[in-house]
Amino acid sequence: MTFVFSSGTDNWYSSLYDYISTFPIVTTLVDYLTIFMVILVLRYVFLIIFSYLEHLDNIRKNELQAIEGKTTPESENRLPFISIVVPAYNEGKIIQTAIRSLFKLDYPHFEVVIVDDGSTDDTYERAREMIKESDRCEVTVIKKSNAGKANALNTGMAHAKGSFILNMDGDTKLSRNTLRDCIRHFDDPKIGAVAGNVKVVNRDNMITQVQALEYVEGLAISRKAQSYNRIVNIIPGPLGMFRKSALWQVRGYDDDTFAEDCDLTLKLLLEGWHIIYEPMAIAWVETPSHITNLLKQRYRWTRGILQAIRKHAWTLKQPHKAGANAIIIGYMLFESLICPISNVLASIFLVWLSIKSGVTILLALWWLQLSILDVMTAAYCVIIEKEDTMLIVYALIFRVFYQLLVDVAKILASIEELIGTKMNWGKLEREGKL
Repeated sequence: MTFVFSSGTDNWYSSLYDYISTFPIVTTLVDYLTIFMVILVLRYVFLIIFSYLEHLDNIRKNELQAIEGKTTPESENRLPFISIVVPAYNEGKIIQTAIRSLFKLDYPHFEVVIVDDGSTDDTYERAREMIKESDRCEVTVIKKSNAGKANALNTGMAHAKGSFILNMDGDTKLSRNTLRDCIRHFDDPKIGAVAGNVKVVNRDNMITQVQALEYVEGLAISRKAQSYNRIVNIIPGPLGMFRKSALWQVRGYDDDTFAEDCDLTLKLLLEGWHIIYEPMAIAWVETPSHITNLLKQRYRWTRGILQAIRKHAWTLKQPHKAGANAIIIGYMLFESLICPISNVLASIFLVWLSIKSGVTILLALWWLQLSILDVMTAAYCVIIEKEDTMLIVYALIFRVFYQLLVDVAKILASIEELIGTKMNWGKLEREGKL
């Protein structure tokens, strides 16, 4: 396939076509970028279609639930006991705010298990203070030597009394209805876990506002689309509810990746469990407010996801055995590796081509078409999520500035993962804005 420009009245089409024709490698790159653009558009279309179908399905379920009537003391007593596990490492600034949000949950019986993973600040002492504040649920605080988040989650799971476990981060505040909205899905015995809706709480500068849009557009819409097919591929660390028997079946969390939540999700899917998304169960989180911390976070996320993909790479080699899981992992590979490389390559190539050919309008059109896609998708997501409409404005900043920086960080992370560069967790310094 060759990307052909019209040789009509517009001189820039003709000059650009003549220039491209003299370099076969340039023609090949244009062909590749054309295919990539088509795939990108199709991705947007499929995400919007399936997310809207899931949205309609949620409306139908909520209407049926409303018809069933009010709860009674008998129905309240039949609700299963839930254990909330909170792993924490140096979360002293915000751990009490996070735990207080749990005391306000609208649910009759649950416990809170806080696991201090060898913090060097006052996380343990502040968590212990919360025991005296609780008059609605039992609070257990466990102190252990530092062994990583996966180990802390497994420790909490071992101490959990409930048949259902909600895992959340120590820097998270949950919406009041979270437990009720998640637990109702487990009436279906095939559901192994429910992913929550993560939103940004500290929207106080351009970086955090763009992330707020990214969480609504990039994460929520994807999980809604995946949920329609019951194949959500990452249960977010800030909010995920699990069937305890499913966690035991896959032996809990592993510590061989920097994305233990992604790895666990893939293990559950490979065991045949269905995973869905609950948009009304909201986890408010503090995100990086400085670009350097943001890039460090995305660097770790990318390496962790690539580690999880490599761990389960057999699914790509044996799709007949893996079934839909091969598509899930292939999609993750596209999102974390192919898409960032293509975006950066396209930007560099089009800048070079515009300078060399003297046709700067080409670059402007490339950015314009992607920006239109971003704005349209952002508007759709903001409306569906009933979010602040001002977030739509940040769709333009997202494409021109934010996405390129994040993609560069992802590419560097991919290269270092490929060559085996050592890394540490890279704990994000909290600002206490929860």
